[in-house]
Amino acid sequence: MTRKKVVCVIDDDGPARDSLAFLLEADGFLVEPYESAVTFLDAWLDSKAGCVVTDVRMPGMDGLALLRELRLRGDTRPVIVVSGHADIPLAIEAIGSGAFDFVEKPFEAEILLGLVRAALDPQLGNSSIEFAKNEVEERIATLTDRERQVFDRLVLGHSNGSIVRDLGLAERIVEVHRANVMTKMDAPNLSRLVHMALVVQASEI
Repeated sequence: MTRKKVVCVIDDDGPARDSLAFLLEADGFLVEPYESAVTFLDAWLDSKAGCVVTDVRMPGMDGLALLRELRLRGDTRPVIVVSGHADIPLAIEAIGSGAFDFVEKPFEAEILLGLVRAALDPQLGNSSIEFAKNEVEERIATLTDRERQVFDRLVLGHSNGSIVRDLGLAERIVEVHRANVMTKMDAPNLSRLVHMALVVQASEI
């Protein structure tokens, strides 16, 4: 993989944009930061080199509108969408609209860097995405019916208390099912569990 491909970072939040640019530059990537989708498009060049990392919620033109505009222009660069915890439906829509992948805020540095590396290396990117989807499907298949019910609610952002009320189970039982889900899915945290679910859901759109 060549590190000379440019990563365009688009975020209206200055500190967040600078932090992401610093992270990528520290890992050896060339970075071009932009404060808005409009600013990026004003400087747009038809280039197949590099990738785009964009926040989904921005004033004027959001990340999804930017993604659609790039595709209309024939720009096929991979686009990684950055979304907040409350943007699960938007993340699914983004992948269904052709985004390379998404990462949730607050994200772990290695997850974001791994996505960028995959986006800049087509062979690595294609194989890693397909492998992840297949692996997630295999892990989901190991869940019991009740664990799957808990899993489905966890990835929608439901709290333990909400799941207790929804399924009519004791809180301790929900906690056990939740622990089993995290173990079987090999998810170190809820954020990663949501990411796994979205990989599968997006493939079904």
